[in-house]
Amino acid sequence: MPTLNWVGKDEVLSHNPAYYTLEKKYTFNSKNDTSENLIIKGDNLLALKALLPQYENKIKCIYIDPPYNTGNENWVYNDNVNSPKIKKWLGEVVAKDDLSRHDKWLCMMLPRLKLLHRLLSDDGVIFISIDDNEMANLKLLCDEIFGGQKNHICNFIWEKKTGSSDAKHIATITEYILCYAKNVENAKLLKNTNSYDTNRYKLSDEFENERGKYYIDNLDRGTLGYHESLDYPIECPDGSIIYPNGRDKKFNDGWRWKWSRQKTEWRLKNNFIEFRKNKNGKWSVCYKIYMLVNNENNPIERAAPHKNLIQGILNTHATTEIKKIFEDIKDKFSTPKPLALLTRILEIATDKNSIILDSFAGSGTTAHAVLELNKKDGGNRKFILIEMEDYAENITAERVKRVINGYGKEPENSATGGDFSFYELGERLLEENGNLNEKVSIEKIREYIYFSETKEKCEQKGSDFLGECNGVTYYFIYKKDDITTLDFEYLAKLKKASSYVIYADVCVLSDETMMKYNITFKKIPRDIKKV
Repeated sequence: MPTLNWVGKDEVLSHNPAYYTLEKKYTFNSKNDTSENLIIKGDNLLALKALLPQYENKIKCIYIDPPYNTGNENWVYNDNVNSPKIKKWLGEVVAKDDLSRHDKWLCMMLPRLKLLHRLLSDDGVIFISIDDNEMANLKLLCDEIFGGQKNHICNFIWEKKTGSSDAKHIATITEYILCYAKNVENAKLLKNTNSYDTNRYKLSDEFENERGKYYIDNLDRGTLGYHESLDYPIECPDGSIIYPNGRDKKFNDGWRWKWSRQKTEWRLKNNFIEFRKNKNGKWSVCYKIYMLVNNENNPIERAAPHKNLIQGILNTHATTEIKKIFEDIKDKFSTPKPLALLTRILEIATDKNSIILDSFAGSGTTAHAVLELNKKDGGNRKFILIEMEDYAENITAERVKRVINGYGKEPENSATGGDFSFYELGERLLEENGNLNEKVSIEKIREYIYFSETKEKCEQKGSDFLGECNGVTYYFIYKKDDITTLDFEYLAKLKKASSYVIYADVCVLSDETMMKYNITFKKIPRDIKKV
């Protein structure tokens, strides 16, 4: 598999960003203290890492709309990677004439995509908006991160506008949305139930309550190529025998049945075949296509796969939507995505209980689409938005508030209901010298320690015991202002287990005791002032 190399790649790969906590600022419209919907203000690299303890392998659908690197976004590379050549990039706007802009863009995207890959569930899917400026680079980068071409589902082509009168040569009216699965074998993309003409389902039979109405099509085919195994006899209601194309015997005239003999026999037995006589009095074999097909006694509406060409959803729709929501605000978000575009993505990739993440949240269209779809189908989808710019609260969160409560001339019609909690990045867990930052709450430290050991969420509260995972029991003996000691007295209090991992400041147990009880001791990294 070809890989992409650029200036700074090795340094970015070796960089391990600090772990920061998330600090809740307020909860909007919820009866509870905290909502499962999150809007986070802060650097999205650090925010994504902060989500890992609770959300690794939990996100069903990710949509991101990163800078397309056109030179018009005024984006700045700000990842503090420990490299002299990268430190020169910090704080400077990436302009069109910047010869290193592709390197900077890839250095920005690589660590974020790696974290997004970790957050995706095993059946999860990611969608990434992009244009020609970085399309080729992004495709190779995603192949590398998501396990190669096998997990590449498609490149959606989105017709975002109908024309451009000021184009110098050719009017570019499309963008791309790259789509990758965490594991394509487990991805469950929903089909388009609106793709069928329901008016053609006019016929009824005794199975209507179970299968719905139906229409018919001929079972024989003259355009699929002759196969001897598909040229077999079928007995008609009067006992006569018919072959494809109305023949009375087997020979190659290019015609064949649509299905194998075994499948046709099953369909005959289960009343999916219908015999009809034509105007010449000869039999034809037809099969019924029901509006509802029975799949293990579960009726499912007929549907076709979505197509990778997205039409009828224009950027101008997004401009109209944002103006309607923010009628009273002069400086509106300038580059929103259309609501219908995000709704289409959610209809393809989510079920009613999915968690959806957008780490370049912009105006909050993704949350708007989640709330609208929940209102439409009674779903319980949850959203997580991350936005680092100053408008995270007065545009991103404000839009979500207005969508929840309703906006425009008839707010009661636009209101979706729902809630969210607003967060900002808090303290970093470890100081630059590697010591524990004791400004961080004990519960957040416990949560991180257990996650770092097990990749699981810590469910235990208010004690030294963190939990048990894969036969190992974890303890974190910690007091903010005192030295903690693992000794025989403490050992006597532990619940019986096959093995232990125990964090404390000091361990006075002998090596023999440690081996006897299968204990791994880990020193808490902090600079204790008390003695």
